[in-house]
Amino acid sequence: MDHDLFHFINQSLANPFLDAILPVFREKTTWIPLYLVMVFLIYRSYGWRRTLWLLVCIGAVMAVADQLAANVIKPWVGRLRPCAEPEVAEQARVLVRCGGKWSFPSNHATNHFALATLLALTWLKDKAWGWRFGIFLWAAAIALAQVYVGKHYPGDVFVGALLGSSLAWGGVLLYRRFAGEEAIPDTVV
Repeated sequence: MDHDLFHFINQSLANPFLDAILPVFREKTTWIPLYLVMVFLIYRSYGWRRTLWLLVCIGAVMAVADQLAANVIKPWVGRLRPCAEPEVAEQARVLVRCGGKWSFPSNHATNHFALATLLALTWLKDKAWGWRFGIFLWAAAIALAQVYVGKHYPGDVFVGALLGSSLAWGGVLLYRRFAGEEAIPDTVV
């Protein structure tokens, strides 16, 4: 089923517009301006102390998520990327450099869902539901772009999303415990 869904997203949905947009869309450096705007808006909402605490939490969660996915789970599972699997790569449309050979879980999905969940449970928790929906839609679009460009199977991004969201939830609990009065109050978790 994972291979069939991969072929559907990677090949059946193929079109010149997505071929041009998604390789850039999935790049983490594309989003640096958005990250900077978010930091500024968080600062405007909470001041420098809460912003600093939240940035420390984000940094810690992202570091754990990235390293756990890349250096622990990927080598342990040992699932090849579609672009590195000879019988799949022959048919797949690979629109970006293949990168490392391990696929499961997707670091892009893990990291972006960790960030989306963390922000949804803190900074965006009191905002209109559309903001939380939007940040998860953004993370999902980046994760699915990984499938479209030929780097991951859908199962890789699904598990990466679950892993990142779980780690962020735990990170927010620890953040509130250690930041104390400086933390965003606990109303969601």
